[in-house]
Amino acid sequence: MIRQYLLPTLNEDEYMILPESIGWYFNEPDHQVDRKVGTLNNFSIHFIVSGTGFLEIDGKPFTLKRGDAFLYFPMQEQRYYSSKDDPWNIRWVHFYGNVLHPFLTEKGFHHDRLWTVQQLQRLEETHEQLLLEAEKNSFLHLSRLSTLTYTFLIEFVTNAVPRTAQRRQEIDNRIQTLLPLMQQKACDPFDLEYWAEQAGVSTYYFCRLFKRATQMTPMEFITLCRLQQSKQWLLENKELTVKEIAMKAGYPSISYFNKRFLEQEGKTPTEYRQLFLQKL
Repeated sequence: MIRQYLLPTLNEDEYMILPESIGWYFNEPDHQVDRKVGTLNNFSIHFIVSGTGFLEIDGKPFTLKRGDAFLYFPMQEQRYYSSKDDPWNIRWVHFYGNVLHPFLTEKGFHHDRLWTVQQLQRLEETHEQLLLEAEKNSFLHLSRLSTLTYTFLIEFVTNAVPRTAQRRQEIDNRIQTLLPLMQQKACDPFDLEYWAEQAGVSTYYFCRLFKRATQMTPMEFITLCRLQQSKQWLLENKELTVKEIAMKAGYPSISYFNKRFLEQEGKTPTEYRQLFLQKL
């Protein structure tokens, strides 16, 4: 089965990123691409949903399975193909935009070609939305087409890790799995040793892993969760005083609660409550 949609390349446009083509190949054992250097002036992302395929880098073949992905920069040599015995289910996007090269380079995506996607279902869903938009409206709604392409790219950038870092990916996934529970228990007294034990690592290593996975420390994450919950209580529980909300949020000291709230929101809890209750 082949679903693919090709779009015109717009040389002068006001959009940051646009697709040149979007596709989905399923159960096509003869699917094979062999492009020489300088052939294609687009970026491209391919990711495998199921089945088996192969990517060649400098003549060396790499076996690809579910969750694997590869990224090409413009003008790169490209050689990839499906397994004959276990044809891959592969989705892809070719896209372009003036900001892409510095953006992807700054994020480190020029170092590796082969990646593993941690949240594959989310990437698949954003790809399907983009493909449906192209099939339905072609390039008639460029703003939506650009937005969906950008959404797909960001989903990839935030969920892809170099495939050579399998151990790192497993541990990062462990941290990501803990986040909803940490958010749920954020207003309880924070116990770093408990959360490190849940991740199966030392407290020192847990802090390092947490920073790498979330770009913040465990306490910074807990603070954001507490303040977010506090904002809900300030607006939804008008009978509670600010002091009572501070206690519920895990801050026995109301002065410290006011300080952290002011630092994060630019106003005190009382000012926040008054401002937003006037709007509602």
